[in-house]
Amino acid sequence: MPQSANGMLATLLLKATWKKSRHSNPSGDCVELAKLTGGRIAVRNSRHPNGPTLLYPNAAMAAFLRVVKEGELDEMTR
Repeated sequence: MPQSANGMLATLLLKATWKKSRHSNPSGDCVELAKLTGGRIAVRNSRHPNGPTLLYPNAAMAAFLRVVKEGELDEMTR
């Protein structure tokens, strides 16, 4: 079995339905998410669709998205 750094290789998630923001540009510098069975969310770099994929519990991803939407991480982009 191939090794990966963090999470698992995206090629092992062939049946996953990947989504990216409608605000994404066509250059391919996007984060893609896939909801998996068992309550996990997979995250990958769209430039490397066969590269490493990070896996997070659904609750952790929901908490992350909440703080982003509420602006709690805005200072990281300044």
